[in-house]
Amino acid sequence: MQELEGALRSYAWGSRTAIAELRGRPVPSAHPEAELWLGAHPGDPALVVDENGTESLLELLRRDPAGQLGSANVEAFGERLPFLLKLLAAEEPLSLQAHPSARQAAEGFRRENELGVPMDASIRNYKDGSHKPELVVALSRFEALAGFREPARTVKMLRALAVAELEPYIGLLEGQPDSDGLRALFTTWITLPSAALGTLLPAVLSGCISYVSQRDVEFAPEIRTALELGESYPGDAGVLAALLLNRVTLEPGQGIFLAAGNLHAYLHGLAVEIMANSDNVLRGGLTPKHVDVPELLRVLDFNGADITVLEPELGPDSAEFTYPTPASEFRLTRIEFGEGTTESVVPEGGPRILICTAGAVTARCGSSELDLGAGRSAWISADEPAVRITAKSMHAQVFSASVGR
Repeated sequence: MQELEGALRSYAWGSRTAIAELRGRPVPSAHPEAELWLGAHPGDPALVVDENGTESLLELLRRDPAGQLGSANVEAFGERLPFLLKLLAAEEPLSLQAHPSARQAAEGFRRENELGVPMDASIRNYKDGSHKPELVVALSRFEALAGFREPARTVKMLRALAVAELEPYIGLLEGQPDSDGLRALFTTWITLPSAALGTLLPAVLSGCISYVSQRDVEFAPEIRTALELGESYPGDAGVLAALLLNRVTLEPGQGIFLAAGNLHAYLHGLAVEIMANSDNVLRGGLTPKHVDVPELLRVLDFNGADITVLEPELGPDSAEFTYPTPASEFRLTRIEFGEGTTESVVPEGGPRILICTAGAVTARCGSSELDLGAGRSAWISADEPAVRITAKSMHAQVFSASVGR
């Protein structure tokens, strides 16, 4: 077991306080801190720390793939860590985005390679040949847009805005209240000529202002979100597209799983995020970056339904909570210590990453021992035994990431 030093990434939408406060550093930070990467992604691998200094986790895995990952995982996923664990701190909304399926990723990566698209080109969609299912678990109240809303409710919401310019579009969805209707409306909005968008979007936002000025309206969170996005991304067709999505609020400990094709945007809050070890993103708006509409339409799942909020399942002991997903690349467990519960065990088998997100704990693995305060993490290789975690403070909390197989 070795201490793991994550790679801190700064994006404009990040928070200057959330990650710094969690890690006990002075606030505000000098730059927005958006993500802390804990894994072996080639774009920003974490560092393993020992008495000899630091080494990239990516290099450690290259030197000893079977010992670090386990021979069964090497056979299943190759000589790479199959998951990437992150802290994510959103102060401003992220772009609308979706991730491809395994088949779509493999095809897209091969196609762009054959076309000679440089890996660092702004128009590159596929940075690797892997899919990217992901799970996010809230550490604070966490706001998001995720998945297309059931069409009949979207029709009801749009009609409540009482915007004459919306009527043709409402009719489009009302006449075909299914995935095909959602595809048609989304495609129409995201490809609107600038002149048409310049007329429609201001009218819609004006209707949103009138709507939320009323008391006790049904769709207030959705419409307020559209107004916030309109202010952050003026003239962006993604503001209209956001009106088609479910508005989700997660309380601490709750999660959502996002499968391939789920259009989503994280809006605000601090969370733990785990995903397959990929960087494939198809953007759909709310961004100055490249939006490849034809490729996005090939990837998106237009089935309209409520998004499922994951409530954790109690594990083998009273401190352990799990978040089951269909992803074979990862498994996430939350260990939360309270009165009368001071110890828990992370079982052996496969590579594991621990991150303490509240309080302080001591982790013991064989002859190794690490004290982990909030924001500190550890790497445990596949050939190491179970890890015993002891709370050093009340209400300490640790997340354990492992392979989902």
